[in-house]
Amino acid sequence: MADSPREILKRHGLRAKESWGQNFLSDEVILSRIVDEAMLTKDDVVVELGPGLGHLTRALLETGCTLFAVERDRDMVKVLEAQKLAGLTLVEGNAADVDFAKVAKADQVIVVGNLPYHLTSPILFEVLEQADHVKRAVFTLQAEVVERLSAQPGGREYGLLTVLLNLRFHVEQVLSIPAHFFHPPPKVDSAVVRLSRRSKPKAEVVSEARFRQVVKAGFAQRRKTLSNSLASDRKLAEAYDLDAALVTAGLDGKRRAETLSVEEFAALERALGAVR
Repeated sequence: MADSPREILKRHGLRAKESWGQNFLSDEVILSRIVDEAMLTKDDVVVELGPGLGHLTRALLETGCTLFAVERDRDMVKVLEAQKLAGLTLVEGNAADVDFAKVAKADQVIVVGNLPYHLTSPILFEVLEQADHVKRAVFTLQAEVVERLSAQPGGREYGLLTVLLNLRFHVEQVLSIPAHFFHPPPKVDSAVVRLSRRSKPKAEVVSEARFRQVVKAGFAQRRKTLSNSLASDRKLAEAYDLDAALVTAGLDGKRRAETLSVEEFAALERALGAVR
């Protein structure tokens, strides 16, 4: 059994850095559940983001996988180096802009991590950008963020990342973790989300870049109608006949973006190509 976060930090003369969003998880039952949800085999190549004090790292290594851990905090790097964990390749870097396949020297990787709340969006966008190389991702996030990612159309929780991630991934909330399991405990509860890459996108799109542009424009001004919100993106408005595209896609421009399914956003993206 590994020492507690409190004991490890004390031994190294350290404290959790609040500004870095450091909240350490050491409960072995929960760590085991997270590893189980990653569905790892000894043949998998795994990139762990923000290994911190190494508790999840140890649990991952027990699966026999090939593990690369990306850590930007030099203090945490020293802690991990002192543990001399067999099978671990430690990489100093920022998890928010790492090239997963390059770091792991593999075309297909599984990404895991207990993510600092302030880096959640940048890292999720990196997963989207690198989706062709990420066959699965399992992240511990703020509970309300996981609720948004797995939300259905029509509610306030449904938003930009919900649509973008669901195009390429199956999104599942697989575990809830109350705040008291962390050291120090955050102010809110956490949850674990599993992103499993789809064998093909949920809906057909001509250009994923244009799909993202359309979705971003749609949600840029949530209180406005879809027509007005799309028109606020001058690049879209100048390049396409938005009204004609809405008609072609069979969409009412008076609706709001939060009511559109992934399939409806994809239909709009395809229609833009048809009326250009």
